[in-house]
Amino acid sequence: MESAIPTHLVTTRCCHRRVDDDYRPPYPSFVARHKAGVTQVVMAYFGLQYRDELPPAATSSKSEFVALASGAHGPSHWDRASYVDQAGFANEIFVAYWDDVVRFDTWFEPARAAWTGADVVGIGRFIEVLRPAVERYETLFSSLGRPEGVAVIADGMSGEVLEHAYWGGMRDRIPLSQTHDMKSSGKPTLLEDGTRLRVLAQDNLCMIRSGQDWSDTDAAERRMYLEDVEPVLREGMEFLRDEGISIGCYANRYMQLRGPDGALTEKSYGQSWWQSLSALERWAESHPTHVRIFGAAMKYLSSLGPAAKLRLYHEVTVAAADEQFFEYLGCHPKTGMLAAV
Repeated sequence: MESAIPTHLVTTRCCHRRVDDDYRPPYPSFVARHKAGVTQVVMAYFGLQYRDELPPAATSSKSEFVALASGAHGPSHWDRASYVDQAGFANEIFVAYWDDVVRFDTWFEPARAAWTGADVVGIGRFIEVLRPAVERYETLFSSLGRPEGVAVIADGMSGEVLEHAYWGGMRDRIPLSQTHDMKSSGKPTLLEDGTRLRVLAQDNLCMIRSGQDWSDTDAAERRMYLEDVEPVLREGMEFLRDEGISIGCYANRYMQLRGPDGALTEKSYGQSWWQSLSALERWAESHPTHVRIFGAAMKYLSSLGPAAKLRLYHEVTVAAADEQFFEYLGCHPKTGMLAAV
C-alpha cells in the first residue's frame, strides 16, 4: 500500500490526515506519477461557443486549434469534449496538457493571439489556464491501463494507494495539504482589455475534472449505468451549473468526450471552478445532490463487485493566484469564470 503523495514530495506534516496509518481502503485505487524532475504542469482549456447551428467560423476554429496543438512546442496531450450550457449555447472544449512550462510559454503567446486576439463574427472563444506546481494537485483512478487528462502526460501510475474511499481523501492526496490549509483569499475581479475580458481569480481557486468511461461495459452493465447512475449524476451536474454559485461553485460543465474523428465517445466528465477546496468538500460530503450521486454509484459498484467495467477518475487542483489565466472574447456573461464577476 503506497501513499498517494510521491516520496520526493513527502514532508513533515503539521496538518494531519483524516485517517490513521492503519487504515485500509475497501477497494483499490491508483494515482498518476510524474518523473521527479517535473515540478509544474499546465492544464489549458480552449473554448469555442456558438448558438444554434454550427457556423462556418466554428468549423474553422476547430481546425485552427488542431493546427496550433500540432505545431512547435505544442501539448504532449490534448482532448476534446462538448456540451450545451445553461444559456443554450453549444460549447466545444479543447484541453491541452504540458509538463514543461517553458515549452508552454513559448507556444502560448502566438496561440493566445490566434485564439482571442480578434473578434470572430458568430462565435465566442475563451482560454482558461492553470499551471500548478505538482504539490498543488492530485489525481485518482479506479483502475489501471487507461489514463485520462493530466495523467496521460505522467510517467506512469502508482500501485494501490492508501488515501481514498473516505471523506477528506481528496485533500489528503494533495502534497501541499501536509503543511498548508489551502484556504482561499480575495475575490474574482474583472479586467477589460478592449473586447477581451480577463478574470483575475482569487488565491487557492479550486478546479475539478471528474470523469466516467463506460466503453468497456457489456450490455447489462451499460444499461445499469445509463439508467440508474447517469441520470442522478446529470441532476447533480445541472444543479452545479444552474445554482452552484450559492454553494461556492462558480461554473460547472458536464461534457461528453469526442474522439479524433469528432464522434461522441462513451466517456464524459464534469469540470468545475470552485471558490475553494473546502467548498468542493462540503458539496461532496453533505449536499443532497452529491449524496444521491454517491449512493447511486455505491449501489451500482456493490452489486457488480470486481466484475464492474466502469472506469472512474478525477483530477483536483488548488491553484495559487499567479498560476491562473482566464480570458473571454465574445462569450455570454455566464461563461466559465465570467459567472464569478
